[in-house]
Amino acid sequence: MLTRFAPSPTGYLHVGNVRTALVCWMYTRNQNGKFLLRFDDTDLQRSDVKYINNIIEDLKWIGIDWDASFKQSERFERYNEVFLQLIKEGHIYACYETREELEIKRKLQLKQGLPPVYDRSALLLTEQEKIHYEQEGRRPHFRFKLDRNEVVKWNDEVKGEINIATSSVSDPVVKREDGIYTYMLPSVIDDVDFNVTHVVRGEDHVTNTAVQIQMIKALKAKILYFTFLYYILMMKISKRKGGLDIKSIRR
Repeated sequence: MLTRFAPSPTGYLHVGNVRTALVCWMYTRNQNGKFLLRFDDTDLQRSDVKYINNIIEDLKWIGIDWDASFKQSERFERYNEVFLQLIKEGHIYACYETREELEIKRKLQLKQGLPPVYDRSALLLTEQEKIHYEQEGRRPHFRFKLDRNEVVKWNDEVKGEINIATSSVSDPVVKREDGIYTYMLPSVIDDVDFNVTHVVRGEDHVTNTAVQIQMIKALKAKILYFTFLYYILMMKISKRKGGLDIKSIRR
């Protein structure tokens, strides 16, 4: 058994983060398993080594230890390798819409009473149209192509059986136009490469899990066990806006 705690070093840990870390740590120690600490720092502009140091300090202060740790920024070569393979296999495709154009599409869909799901118009682009866009100075972002005919099911260890119809989910952006990977793909690659067996996290990731299960299938790997913790019902807390961060509690 192997669980992981994967904070983004873009701010200080708050009590919600630590609750997840504690459950992961206690669960795996109870089962004589391993605990992995991963720093999701693919966004190099927002990540900061001072937050990594504070996360380590906070976890040690609480009493959480780990068997191994690494930074995602050390694994870009691996992510690029898988990324190119998934493009070759037709699982990832390039898109050229600007953020403004995507926002207009979203508003039109909502106005018509439709779910704001990406329409996959990029799949209809010819090579000449792509060249034209790039000559204009546009740089593509890349999406993972979901199987829209599937209802993804899994047995959550807290919530029971969960069903997500991927027809209601947009093909997720896995790489932005500036070349930065989003959370989705590197997380799946790491979970597969490091043989993570159990993922424990907050319930705001439920829909993401349907996407990640399809990514795991595209990598021809074994599906993990997923557990989602209910929200802590209290004042709004986040790493960006602050609120009961562990650094302040420690002080």
